[in-house]
Amino acid sequence: MATKITEDCINCSACEPECPNEAIKEGDEIYEINPNACSECVGFYDHEACQAVCPVECCLPDPDNVESEEVLINRALSLHPDDTELRRKADANDYPSRFRK
Repeated sequence: MATKITEDCINCSACEPECPNEAIKEGDEIYEINPNACSECVGFYDHEACQAVCPVECCLPDPDNVESEEVLINRALSLHPDDTELRRKADANDYPSRFRK
């Protein structure tokens, strides 16, 4: 599932630079996550980076957008086609993921 930012967002911008997919952008009132660019950091971290840095804990899983680890790693690969290290880890099925804790 993609992560979403709730209305509790204080617009601190801590999350934006942490996203490996550049899925987080400043919206009209709060920061927003593009669900088509969010891989929940699968392939990059064993946690969701935005969630880890959010001071008000408003980066939460979106229950309306549930996705499997396979979908998320494939999204990461499609968003980073030139990342040979990510491809190598995915091919070896040895990549960071919150699903593997």
